[in-house]
Formats: sequence, structure tokens, C-alpha cells
Amino acid sequence: MFRPVTHPAYVQGTLDTLLTADGSVDPAALSLADTTFVVLDLETTGGAPDGAGITEIGAVKVRGGEHLGEFATLVNPGVPLPPFITVLTGITESMLRPAPPIETVLPALLEFLRGAVLVAHNAPYDVGFLKAACARHGYPWPPVRVLDTAALARRALTRDEVPNRKLGTLAHFFRSATTPTHRALDDAKATVDVLHGLIERLGSFRVHSLGDAIEFAKAVTPAQRRQRHLADGLPHVPGVYLFRAADDRPLYVGTSKDIATRVRSYFTAAEKRARISEMLTAAVRVEAVECAHSLEAEVRELRLIAAHAPPYNRRSKFPERVVWLKLTAEAFPRLSVVRRFADDGATYLGPFSSRRTAELAAAGVYDAVPLRQCNHKLSLRSKTPACALAELGRCPAPCEHEITPEEYDLRAALPFRTATSGDPGPVVSAILQRIETLSDRQRYEDAAVVRSRLIALLRALIRMQRLDALTRLSEVVAARRDDKGGWEIIVVRHGRLAAAATSPPREHPRPTLDAARLTAETVLPGSGPVPAASAEETERILAWLERPDTRLVETAGDWVSPVRGAARFAGLLTRAETAASGQDSTVRLSVTDRSDDARSLRL
Repeated sequence: MFRPVTHPAYVQGTLDTLLTADGSVDPAALSLADTTFVVLDLETTGGAPDGAGITEIGAVKVRGGEHLGEFATLVNPGVPLPPFITVLTGITESMLRPAPPIETVLPALLEFLRGAVLVAHNAPYDVGFLKAACARHGYPWPPVRVLDTAALARRALTRDEVPNRKLGTLAHFFRSATTPTHRALDDAKATVDVLHGLIERLGSFRVHSLGDAIEFAKAVTPAQRRQRHLADGLPHVPGVYLFRAADDRPLYVGTSKDIATRVRSYFTAAEKRARISEMLTAAVRVEAVECAHSLEAEVRELRLIAAHAPPYNRRSKFPERVVWLKLTAEAFPRLSVVRRFADDGATYLGPFSSRRTAELAAAGVYDAVPLRQCNHKLSLRSKTPACALAELGRCPAPCEHEITPEEYDLRAALPFRTATSGDPGPVVSAILQRIETLSDRQRYEDAAVVRSRLIALLRALIRMQRLDALTRLSEVVAARRDDKGGWEIIVVRHGRLAAAATSPPREHPRPTLDAARLTAETVLPGSGPVPAASAEETERILAWLERPDTRLVETAGDWVSPVRGAARFAGLLTRAETAASGQDSTVRLSVTDRSDDARSLRL
């Protein structure tokens, strides 16, 4: 029975996809002098790489300038040969008729390529035909690295030296012993001489290894190429790196599990950010700060950015620039946006990264409870004229003494205080009820506005209660396994990373842990959810502690959160954010109010 044969789909790749099977470059590659190269050239029928069309293969194996072997054969393409190809190459139909088909040539060619670096002039073209042939005939493409002499020439030679990067032009420039003739073996031999000439040039660019040569062939900027030496000598360890200017001022701070590899990536074609290119031009050296593990690196990065405000870091530059929502301590309290958390008996919510976010959360509170929104200092003896909100029924008019301080506190202030430190259910239920009312009246835009206020308020409540639960503890010691079999250890005091260490593999971690505690930073308690560190630092620590593989070793006290606290609304927050992003217009928001009845609505 005849069964149709299906071939794997093939997509023409770019040079970046031809490096290895996984697209990576081995940082420990051999030097160019010790690398075995197979310099290859194909002649084809001129069509697209579809698994056929190869008419001739020529390859030369070299290492350290020594000729190791050759591979050359004509190939029957299985399709008619266009006349212009015969004119160009001199290959005729009669020459190809007795030649073997590509499926019988591939095993020997792939064996010839084994363990070597494939070199070709305009490599994507030649490799594209070979990969298509392998895909069509069921041969796996080997994990071979590819080096393109045309790309190398574009980086290493100037227009003043050569007018173009054609093989014939480069062979003449490097005085090749073989003249390209559009025959595969001759062109491969000419490419060998071009490769050797280019390798001599690469030394002046500090390119000495195969990995450096592959990266050099990519489209890097002159500034990247000129500043490559900044990555020399950096350690392969987790930590923080600082690009510094001539006046020693930090320009950019970053973190990585492998400092040397990460810094080297700034000088490759993968780095395309304009601001980083500008930064590299101004940098004169890179400073490395070795860390015990990745969490310590992340924390040190945050602290360095906060301390120096590097001009090329966009995020976390000013963590101290936060604001808080304060419920004032007076007869008729009101919400106020303030810059500092003070131990003055008032109730606070935050920190917020911007005044706009704080005001959005405050608007959510106003949707739920009848807090006054005016800024007047009200007197218990004399009245003050009421504003429009009182006339609209949005304010109980404490200014005109329409409500007693005790009743005002019970109806307006107490729900907010309870929400910040305990159960925000009544506030959340009231906001959801308002959204439902607006939706029933088909005021969907207004309902969406109130939903955005709910999102801002829930984020702040959940964040504050999580931070507060950790920062109340005078000490937390935790550990988790690292990839090498040791233990990553942290000592946290009042939400601040006080010490970090890594115990060696196959050794008991207790001595390392005890040494970390003895040398840990002294952290004094303070007021508020982030008394000793930035909120970002404490959140990084929380994320590390909450990982499934983290073990709590010791805690000074109980690490607890309110039973009916804001965390129980995390699912509601996720659904509200999904609805607000427009990813799903049918998301249902639900919450359990104090009577445990479910409220739901569709936005």
C-alpha cells in the first residue's frame, strides 16, 4: 500500500539561530588556534532551501593552520539544472547524472563535520540548504557551531581596505593561494585563506577564543567592541556589578548569578538598548561585589541604587520617595497623604510609590465609608459651613455637628482602622456593592473607575499586612538548598537582610549559620510596616521565604497574619486586575461579607 511521505517543516534561520542547537555560545570555548574548523562551500541550483538543489559540496578541515583533510563530491540534485548555473559554475547535467543523491552523501558529510566548527562565507545560505536536506531525509542536524567569514569581514575590515565583502574580493585582499571559481572545493580552499587572514586581524580586537569570534561576528556597536575589555577578570559568582565613570561615579548597577557572564553580555549583539549603549561609552571600569547567593545580590543592588541613584537605572532609584495615607488623630479624622510614617497614634496605610496611587486608594475608601474629604480643622464647639458632599449625602456633615464624634468614629473611622490591621471585609463589601449598583444602572464606565479604586486599595492592604507580619519579628533565620548541594542561609531582622551565607556541600550547615548570626547586622526596631528597610527589600525577602523549598530554622516570635486579613482577598484582587486589563470581559468578582453571604457581579 502506498503511503505518502511527509517531511518536517523547515524554516530558514538567521545567523543568530545557527550558533548551536540551543543558540548559546560556550564561554569556555577553545582558543582559535586550537579549534578544528571545517570550511565548507556549496554549489546549488539557485532555488530555495527545500531539501534538494545541492549540486556540489566542498569542505576542508584545518586546525592551527594545518591542513587535516578534504571532502568533495558532486551531488545529483534530482531536479533540472538551470542554464545560468552551468554558465556560472561550469557544472553540466551530464556531470551530475552519475553523481550520488544528497541522502547518500549526508552521512559521510555529517561525520566529517563531527567535533568541528563549521565555517562558510554567507553561512546562513549554506547551512540553510544542509539543514533542509537533513530535515527532509530524516538526519538530525548536529549541535555544530557556525562561523561566518562574511560577517567577520564586515566587523574586522573597513571600507577603505575592501570595497565589499565578496569572497573573490577578500581572497584577493588576503592573497589567497586559491582563486574562487564558483566550484565548491576551490571556493572552500579560498575561504580557508580568508579565515586565517581574519583570525590574524581578530587579535587586535582582543578576540582570541571561538566564543569571542562568534560574538564578534554579530552586529555590535563600536562602543561595545571598544569597551569589551571592561569584562576581563570578573568573577563567575553571584553578586552585584557597577559600571563606573571616570570620576568613579556609578553609572549603572545590576545583579546576576554569574557576574562575568552577565557583564560580558553587554558587549554582544543581544544588548540593543540605546541608554545602555550610551552608558558603555562613558564607563571606564566595572566593579564586582561578590555575594553569598542571589537574594543577597538582589538586596545589595537595591541598596546601591538607592544610595547612588545611578543615571542609567530606571527602576528603584528613589525607594525613599514614598507616600502614606494617614487617618488623622482628631475628633473627626480625615485621610491625608503624607511623606513619612510617624509614631503619633494615627492610622497609616502604605507605603505607596506615588501620590496618584495613594489618592486612588483613598477614593476607594470614600466609596465605602463616610469619611469627610475636606481639609478643615473642625471644632467641637463651633460649626463650619457644610460643603456640597454633605448636601449630596456623601458626608455626614461633622462640620455642622450633624453627627457626634463617637458615631462618626464608629461609622467612618473604625472600618478604615480595622481594614489596615485586620479585616477589610466591610470596606471591600461596600465598594463591591457600589460597583454592582453602578453596573445595574448600566453606568459601566463609572463602575470601572470604582473597580480601579478597589484594586489600588486591595494592593495596599495586602502589601502592608504582609510587610507588617515580617517586620514585627526581631529575627528570622531561614535556609534553602542551592544547586551545588549546599545551603543558602539568611538572617532577617525586622524585615531587613542582616546577614547572608552559603554553607559548603556535604557539610553540616549549622557552623555557617551560627557564624552568620554572630556577624549579622544589628537592626533596631521601629514603627510601621517597613521600619528598617525599604518595602522593596522586605518584599524580596518575603518572596524568598515563601518559596516551597525554603526552611524556617528559627524565629524570634510567631510569624502570623490576621485570620480574616487582607490576604484572603488575593483571589479577588487577581480577578479584578484581569478584568481591568481587558483580558476577560466576563470575569466575576466575588467577596464574602461579614454575614458570610456571597456577593458577585459581572463587569
